[in-house]
Amino acid sequence: MTQRTFLVTGATKGIGLALTERLLSDGHHVVGLAREASDFPGELVRVDLADRVATGAVLDELTRRHSFDDVLALNLHPAVQTVQALLPGMRARGWGRVVNISSLTILGMTQRTAYAAAKAAMVSFARSWALELADTGITVNAVAPGPTETELFRANNPPGSEGEQRYLSAVPMGRFGQPHEIAATIAFLLSDAAAFMTGQTLYVDGGASIGKLGF
Repeated sequence: MTQRTFLVTGATKGIGLALTERLLSDGHHVVGLAREASDFPGELVRVDLADRVATGAVLDELTRRHSFDDVLALNLHPAVQTVQALLPGMRARGWGRVVNISSLTILGMTQRTAYAAAKAAMVSFARSWALELADTGITVNAVAPGPTETELFRANNPPGSEGEQRYLSAVPMGRFGQPHEIAATIAFLLSDAAAFMTGQTLYVDGGASIGKLGF
């Protein structure tokens, strides 16, 4: 197996941490970007992704070392900056994997307009970048998780709360996703086995997207 280096944003909690652990167990090197962490299993670079200047500086440094703009600033701009910074190195190697993390909210959800717009852009970017890079050995896909039992989700929707019941009622499987289940899908898209898959969005949501499409 070829050892790769992967950059994971939001790497110290929830899906990001689960993905990091999965990639490390597969023998890869992981560089994680996050505000803070303790005992991070990979190589951690502390940065506030909402700070475009700081993020840009960190990515410049990572490019040198590894030959590699609110809601929109956090959920959209860092992804664009990251791809821009790492694309030359991926092109040079003739191999690369980009997986954008979108969300089930792109199919419509009240009071989540800005967040859903940012996450919908991640899908649009994946499709456009996939076409632009199709002959380079670089694939670009997106994963759209449904309600996932992360620390942040539980902080906002504790057991027995109205929020918990609202989310559960929209999931045909009747349970929340677990971070490692989302990470497994991302890990597949990062692998050599997914070399012929690009421009796609995979919903990992216990069937919730089917229910929404059926309304």
